Amino acid sequence: MAAKALAFDVGDYVVYPKHGVGRVVELQSEEIAGMSLELYVLRFEKERMTLRVPVNKVEAIGMRKLSSDKTLREALDTLKGKPKVKRTMWSRRAQEYEAKINSGDLVSIAEVTRDLFRADDQPEQSYSERQIFEAASSRLARELAAMEKTDEPAALKKILAILNEHAPKYYETA
Repeated sequence: MAAKALAFDVGDYVVYPKHGVGRVVELQSEEIAGMSLELYVLRFEKERMTLRVPVNKVEAIGMRKLSSDKTLREALDTLKGKPKVKRTMWSRRAQEYEAKINSGDLVSIAEVTRDLFRADDQPEQSYSERQIFEAASSRLARELAAMEKTDEPAALKKILAILNEHAPKYYETA
């Protein structure tokens, strides 16, 4: 196991699918149940949470480096597209949205953000729609912020600017 090169270094930003963007703060060696384990120690500032991930479980969990510039552009282009609102029951749609957010895939998270966005002149969202929208847009903003070396509020402002610019043309025809 020691021969395998570590995928992440201390200081790297990583995406943990269920929690979003975190930072590798240290590499630890611990003995658990008589076995020596190499662990990444991740810090998620927004949640004030520290997570220890075994090095050999990184792939199975789906932990990854920040998205490529190409993926980021694809996600931002997704925000400009036409919202897809299925006519299924809200509980089923909510499950699908949560699954997309927890997948850690930036484009899927952008789809949820786009589909649940409401401009100021649009009908009010339900509480649960707003919660899922905020979870998706926050997750998207944190990765955008880490990639563009800015902060989350600035990244969120950029995302909302794109949505406000492109969403009205889809609602006018509806």
